[in-house]
Amino acid sequence: MANRWFPAEWEKQQGILLCFPHNGKDWPGKFGAIQWAFVEFIKKVASVEQVILLVVDENQQAKVNEMLETAHVKMENISYIFHKTNRSWMRDSGPIIVKNGDSREALNFNFNGWAKYKNYQLDRGVPAKVANFLKTPMTPVTYKGKPVILEGGAIDVNGKGTLLTSEECLMDQKTQVRNPGFTKADYEAIFKEYLGITNTIWVGDGIVGDDTHGHIDDLCRFVNANTIITVVEDDPNDANYHMLQDNLNRLKAAKLEDGSTPNIVELPMPHRLDFEGLRIPASYANFLIINKCVLVPTFNDSNDRKALNIIADCFPDREVIGISAIDLIWGFGTLHCLSQQIPA
Repeated sequence: MANRWFPAEWEKQQGILLCFPHNGKDWPGKFGAIQWAFVEFIKKVASVEQVILLVVDENQQAKVNEMLETAHVKMENISYIFHKTNRSWMRDSGPIIVKNGDSREALNFNFNGWAKYKNYQLDRGVPAKVANFLKTPMTPVTYKGKPVILEGGAIDVNGKGTLLTSEECLMDQKTQVRNPGFTKADYEAIFKEYLGITNTIWVGDGIVGDDTHGHIDDLCRFVNANTIITVVEDDPNDANYHMLQDNLNRLKAAKLEDGSTPNIVELPMPHRLDFEGLRIPASYANFLIINKCVLVPTFNDSNDRKALNIIADCFPDREVIGISAIDLIWGFGTLHCLSQQIPA
């Protein structure tokens, strides 16, 4: 009988899994800037814990090494895995590392390009490579004999038995259908078996422009076992306003695993961001919690300061650091989407 549980992100980490971009297709016209944005991201993580970095091969490793050394990154905290990927979004294609009794287990949730893109075959090899590096067993996640498709960006947990997710991402049966015909009860059974979850809080829709169709890590996150931070839009004329109000109301009515009501903290949205005629899904909720700090995406926006202060109040024992994500977001995701934590 498996005794699995998925630790909260603020629990002690061995490191962070990242994948250094090797082609510019996710960031058309911004690939040069993206590489240096990545170096800065890696530098912050490596200052407090290990960075497990996927690169294509030794040639890319040599180039990346040179960039990291130029930026005075703490090189003893960098470890490499050679594996060519389609994209760099490790939150979604990487394994979810859970505890199982006293050991760890790498869960492979059968990534399929967010049920949207056709080129994901290389990404499917990531979990096995990472499990091999960590020397942990890998388990393909199945339910009633079928592979289950679920990205790490679609869920957030408090480490005590409660999980946050969205109906738009998991329940929609028209666009980007991950698991046709699955009910909430099916998902909750999967969460219980593989992640040790006894209580699921469902919000409604994700933000406009979200390529993943409703990932939770752009909407609301646990900041401790009984507090949820959630993005709200101030402008009633903005397309995000009503759905984010609906999510806020659902969270206020929600219960945690022990029956108590969670504390709800409101986080502003950055002002609308458009690039090449597309609305970009910028959100301060895409922060990454690491040992000793929280890294928060910023967008050259007057709300950056407000968001950093609100998040800093939620993490009094951690340093809160803004990282410019104005280039990263052109790939439709930022710090949390690009990373996956490896629990200690």
